[in-house]
Amino acid sequence: MSVFNQSRSRVIRLIFLITFVVIIAQLFYLQVVSGKFSQLADDNAILRKTIYPPRGLVLDRNKQAILNNTLTYDLMVTPSQAKGIDTTFFCRLMEIDTAEFHKRIINAILRNKSFRPSVFEASLPPQKYARIQENLWRFQNGFYIQERPIRSYPFDAAANIVGYIGEVDSNYLKKNVDGGYQSGDYAGMTGLEASYEKALMGERGIQVLIKDNFNRIQGSYENGGMDKEAVAGNNLYTSLDIELQKFGEKLMTNKVGSIVAIDPKTGGIIAMVSSPTYDPGELTGTERRKNFSKLYTDPRLPLLNRAVNASYSPGSTFKTLQALVGLHEGVITTNTTFSCSGAFYGCGSSNAMKCLDPGTYFLKTGITHSCNTYFANVMQRVINNPKFPSQDSSLRSWDNFMYAFGLGHRLGVDVPTEQKGNIPTPEDFNKIYGAGRWGFCTYRSVSIGQGEVSVTPLQVANEMAYIANKGWYFIPHIVDSIDGGDKFGLLDKYKKKIVPIELSDSIFEAVHDGMQGVMESGTGRGSKVPGITICGKTGTVENYFRGVKQPNHSFFCAFAPRENPTIAIMCVVENSGRFGGTYAAPIVSLMIEKYINDTIDTKRIALAERMEKISLIPPLMLQKLRTKDSLQKVKEVEKELRIELKNMQDTLHSEDNVTEAEIKAGNTKEKKLPKENPDTKRDKKDLILPGDQRKQTLNKKDTVRR
Repeated sequence: MSVFNQSRSRVIRLIFLITFVVIIAQLFYLQVVSGKFSQLADDNAILRKTIYPPRGLVLDRNKQAILNNTLTYDLMVTPSQAKGIDTTFFCRLMEIDTAEFHKRIINAILRNKSFRPSVFEASLPPQKYARIQENLWRFQNGFYIQERPIRSYPFDAAANIVGYIGEVDSNYLKKNVDGGYQSGDYAGMTGLEASYEKALMGERGIQVLIKDNFNRIQGSYENGGMDKEAVAGNNLYTSLDIELQKFGEKLMTNKVGSIVAIDPKTGGIIAMVSSPTYDPGELTGTERRKNFSKLYTDPRLPLLNRAVNASYSPGSTFKTLQALVGLHEGVITTNTTFSCSGAFYGCGSSNAMKCLDPGTYFLKTGITHSCNTYFANVMQRVINNPKFPSQDSSLRSWDNFMYAFGLGHRLGVDVPTEQKGNIPTPEDFNKIYGAGRWGFCTYRSVSIGQGEVSVTPLQVANEMAYIANKGWYFIPHIVDSIDGGDKFGLLDKYKKKIVPIELSDSIFEAVHDGMQGVMESGTGRGSKVPGITICGKTGTVENYFRGVKQPNHSFFCAFAPRENPTIAIMCVVENSGRFGGTYAAPIVSLMIEKYINDTIDTKRIALAERMEKISLIPPLMLQKLRTKDSLQKVKEVEKELRIELKNMQDTLHSEDNVTEAEIKAGNTKEKKLPKENPDTKRDKKDLILPGDQRKQTLNKKDTVRR
């Protein structure tokens, strides 16, 4: 063989060798180093199905489940695998059009990438679920059914307490990076669902299934060796009395306000009513988004938990705290008297602060008959106490008392978004009036619970627990214990007894005397409960909206029985227009009777029925409701006209279709419309467009709201 041929033979062998090495290296990379094709093969043959655990139950003080679970079915999609299916047939099964189909696929990709499962439709209705289940084998390359526990509410009550769950979004995932959440997961958004999410959520499981070449499920992969069982969430045991909660919600029907009841011995919340409320079941299932939108736009704000989110001037209920401060500071005794001729003139006669009941009062009768002049004098003495070098220091000392009583700061209740209320400080008045240019007469209305002071209903109920216990309280809370133990330390702060300031028992006894007098001969005497000694305090709270005086709020707070109290409670009825003893006091007395006696005396059932039936929706709120109803009617008219227009265009079809824009522009003369069919002949008024129709509608007095 020639030298030339030998060289060419070596080159050819070398080329074959290099090619072989490259092929082997590529196969090694694809099969060992890179998992791409292995993953694709797995995706075609294996389905990894998430198993969602049932969330923990929530039980009341009598071990009744007030928050339970039931199963629903979500249709899941993996966009990268949902190709080549009969889209038209699929859309017919799902009762959607192809545009909606593509929109959902795009949203799934944007939300969770194309290769990860996303919810295509949540909580399938039974009929749709049956249709999909029967035909799922046709689409199993990209779709599958996911079982998911959702919440059920056996009592249809306590919606603002238990809260609701919702699908996590990108913001939630960013804030809870360590929570192990994935897109498509559900988590607590409000109420106990949010506060105790860590305990309630449980741990997800996984089921690995094998598919045949037609994408049909054949069973578990490797006999379930790769499966992981889901772990249910922990149950919560609460201090709530669900029957009392339901009773309170009934009493507050067609009213705006709140009731908060606390067990003073433990700080456990027995009832927390926010009115108006809503059916918690509305925020589960297929109608969730629609119902949430309706509730969110309701002028009555049913999603707002007024017990912790709303703040009010406390009115005369504040006088009990003024009495504690005055006695402790020594500026008054139980026998100190002040005379009232009809107003408080301690800041001059030009703008005297009125008092309803003229007379001469000492501490007990001052509380019993709620004398404004008495407590204005008490606070004036506290602020002008010569032991303080300045008004700043005396007001700051007074502030410290109020903070100790649980006002002006968040208590730390286990319901989210608690507000702190307001106790005015020297810094506040310096900003408004300038340093040294203010004094007691600047804020004298604070002495009777008006002006710059504001509180939440929860704080007032806790104030009653503090007074009932003669100087101590536990932070109010709903959850008493967690099944399996408090692994995350969520309950630690609720076990600590708080004694914020040392006051003698005799001071509290003096205030108790006055509060018992309120129920026996004072402003709350109409709400006595036979056989139960109640200590209470009424409040009639003035309030303004944008400088315009509104009907008064009705306030009442109490604890009972006086000896060994088991309930501390408050109620506010917004803009009732009457006194604290007119509406709030009867409601509280009925709640106390129901809780202590477990029933309502037959002689007082008529009172309960009257409180339930009376409607006290505030005037401003009624006005907003009427406006919303009127706008809704206009929208419904527009919707009907759009449907009519579509029907018209479908009927008057031709080669040159008349468009809505052309009709508006008046360019229809040269269009050749088909001859009218007698069966489809329309009156000229049917051809009015939505915009024009709306103008005509708004000009008709019988259509516009009155």
